[in-house]
Amino acid sequence: MRLSLVLVAALALTGCERGPETDLDRPATAREFPRPDRPVSDLGQYSVATEQARDDRNEATTVMDLAAIQPGMTVADIGAGEGYYTVRLAERVGAEGRVLAQDIDQDALRRLGTRVENERLDNVSIKLGVEDNPGLPENSFDRVFMVHMYHEVSEPYAFLWRLRPALREGGQVIVVDIDRPTDQHGIPPELLFCEFRAIGYRLVEFVRKPELAGYYAQFVVSGPRPEPRDIVPCRQQGSSNGKTPR
Repeated sequence: MRLSLVLVAALALTGCERGPETDLDRPATAREFPRPDRPVSDLGQYSVATEQARDDRNEATTVMDLAAIQPGMTVADIGAGEGYYTVRLAERVGAEGRVLAQDIDQDALRRLGTRVENERLDNVSIKLGVEDNPGLPENSFDRVFMVHMYHEVSEPYAFLWRLRPALREGGQVIVVDIDRPTDQHGIPPELLFCEFRAIGYRLVEFVRKPELAGYYAQFVVSGPRPEPRDIVPCRQQGSSNGKTPR
């Protein structure tokens, strides 16, 4: 009995020495993936510009032209918000195309749903996502758009890993964002490239244009999708305002 008590006490001490779990602040479904080494901007605390201002500088048309959006395509608008890109993509792909608008903000999706009904956009579907999974059907999309929202993705490795199967052969992921720290509603291009590369995506186009008030990056799948345990995270060095990914 005394030996048993000693063993129990030793095991208890061993458990204490390991310290508290460090991933309890993360979704359970994301804990097999590396923790990102960057801060995340608050959701819904930043507005790029009014829709009229964005149209005045020809933003959506510029992005859709760069992405070669054609009638009949199936596209996803991740972080759709109230639908600036959703409605314009719906017009571009036409009646034979499809647009899936996804967001994790239920209130924004309700407002978007009302807009879709009022504008009679029969080629638009709406889906609620979660922070570590876009929840897109496999082998379904020619293009996936993430416009001024990727910096808000708190679990980029899990998110991008689960996004890959949704792309059709030749499908592409489009990111539009601003070159500034991730806690200031942007992401440095080098860090963006690193996170995508870690999941097996390849950059095929990168441009800066005044119409975008930022930059445009286009990715394709390249090579096998790594196992979550094999993903090498992008580590940063320096201050929070000037970090550089390895």
